[in-house]
Amino acid sequence: MPTNGPSIAFIGAGSMAEAIIRGLIQQNIAEPGRIYAMNRSNREQMESLRNRYGIHCAFEPDDKEAFIRKADIVVVAMKPKDVRQAFSEFSGFLRPDQLLISVVAGLSLDTIAMLVPEGMPAVRTMPNTSSTIGMGATGLCFTSNVSPELRKTAVSLFGAVGEVIVVPESQMNMVNGLSGSGPAYVYYFMEAMIAAGVEGGMDEELARQLTVQTVLGAAAMVKTTQEAPSELRRKVTSPNGTTQAAIETFDRLGFSDAIGAGVKRCVERAAEIGAQISKDVQG
Repeated sequence: MPTNGPSIAFIGAGSMAEAIIRGLIQQNIAEPGRIYAMNRSNREQMESLRNRYGIHCAFEPDDKEAFIRKADIVVVAMKPKDVRQAFSEFSGFLRPDQLLISVVAGLSLDTIAMLVPEGMPAVRTMPNTSSTIGMGATGLCFTSNVSPELRKTAVSLFGAVGEVIVVPESQMNMVNGLSGSGPAYVYYFMEAMIAAGVEGGMDEELARQLTVQTVLGAAAMVKTTQEAPSELRRKVTSPNGTTQAAIETFDRLGFSDAIGAGVKRCVERAAEIGAQISKDVQG
């Protein structure tokens, strides 16, 4: 890679692409002048990215082609339903010596191989929305022809917006089920806690403050102490106390089973989306 950082073209420039761009610039991994972004039609979003980060944005087909051709790394970040059309428009501009990185949910490495030039190395990723504040969790897997140097580059790109784990592709849908969609599960739980506080007579803003700090502190405790969540829970749960009464109620209502079933369904849905993309690509 160039000593002043790789040149990176983002195809699709929504919130996840913006989070990655912001992290790359803030962590000095890539220079704004070596980052290119494009989307299908949202000119306002492109102009906002250009003004906010000083990157290059393409509005016309010729500019998009030029940006893709000159990039060392091409990041595809469109919606799953747009994969076939997007690749049909730009796949002819890709080169085997570039690195392709996908942040498209469900887009498998086998399907990517059908869309790119033969021999082009590829990385499949699953970030989550906490990447927008630099606290994301991203799973990565690679095609066999991704060199150790390119693997290191891919890890550093996503390390700019949070923590990175490398997993076999067979586990990528589970990454989706745990961390990809995981923030929404936590928000849902927080919604219920806040609602319970309001129902119990507390001001909504106070209930929100208590809930937010409690969740933040609990996550920090797990990370800082490295203790198992079950052990930390045990320490808080006095016999016959208030916490035990709440936990017993959760258990009676099937809390753990509901979480497990939800994660499982998320994993299944990720596989369904991947199968649909593959079917669409094959016509």
